[in-house]
Amino acid sequence: MSRQPGLFEQSTPKRSKSAAAEVQPSRESPLLQAPTLPPGIRLGTSSWFFPGWRGLVYEGLHPQTALSKQGLAAYARIPLLRTVSLDRTFYAPITTIEYTRYATQVPDDFSFVIKAPALVCDAVVRDEEGRGRVPNPHFLDPAIAAREFVVPCIEGLEAKAGPLVFQVSPLPRSLVEEGPALIERLAAFFAALPKELGGERPIYALELRNGELLTPRLIRMLRDAGVRYCVGLHDRMPEVERQETALGALDGDGPGDLVVRWNLHRGFLYQSARQRYEPFDRLVDEDPETRRILARMARRAFKAGRRVWITANNKAEGSAPLSLLKLAKAIAVGLEPGNDVNNIG
Repeated sequence: MSRQPGLFEQSTPKRSKSAAAEVQPSRESPLLQAPTLPPGIRLGTSSWFFPGWRGLVYEGLHPQTALSKQGLAAYARIPLLRTVSLDRTFYAPITTIEYTRYATQVPDDFSFVIKAPALVCDAVVRDEEGRGRVPNPHFLDPAIAAREFVVPCIEGLEAKAGPLVFQVSPLPRSLVEEGPALIERLAAFFAALPKELGGERPIYALELRNGELLTPRLIRMLRDAGVRYCVGLHDRMPEVERQETALGALDGDGPGDLVVRWNLHRGFLYQSARQRYEPFDRLVDEDPETRRILARMARRAFKAGRRVWITANNKAEGSAPLSLLKLAKAIAVGLEPGNDVNNIG
């Protein structure tokens, strides 16, 4: 794929010292060779501020702090990257102004995947080591979720708001054993969230960290509530085939919008994956089977006229941008004229 003329050129021939430090997209990125996917299929990464992406996403080497502040605009100029998962929102709510600042850095056809804060998604209050200490009184509180997350998110991002993902953190055994009662609580939670804000209809999605909750009862609840099931690829969850089957049960005769977060290589914990894969500049443990299935799911959703958001984490294979490059190629093969989407893996 040839580089788009004028995409990276600067209008000012002589740049100041401060301008020279600005974050720019990589001129020679292999991602520029990615096939052009239809507008309804959006691929992106989990966050964007990784210095190891030098030459993949960014021109030159920049500290993480600079990429956090300036990198998103450069990231969004790589044609392959048409979404990104806003992960910082999980750790603490952010304001409408902050969401607006993100929206102004990306083109009009860009769409964010936004994680809801742990304030309402975690059943326990955790210490700095991640250990749950006491019950969280705000767990699944729809009023707080609306005030601290949904309203500022939609008001700030407007049409650039994609799926709002409620990733329910690993639950205490006592809550998991409640089963039906917990599912009823989730149903009440989603029913109480805003259905429309400023002409925008939020797209709600549920991601789990307890595989035993992925039951027919839960799927029926999501269908009734109009909530998408987010396929979360993580060592705590069943393999991708079972989640694909659950999604098929949710959708019935035809696929719905597809939301996937390719989080972690199976068999690893986050910390061990980080140690193995940093600085996230190459694929270390490729997972062609997962890639094949995700490509199939994306094609089927697209063929049914649905929207697709797939975000990849560095800890899935070693480098999220390179995972997406291979995934884009796998998706594109099945969209070529003459290829039957149902017969391609």
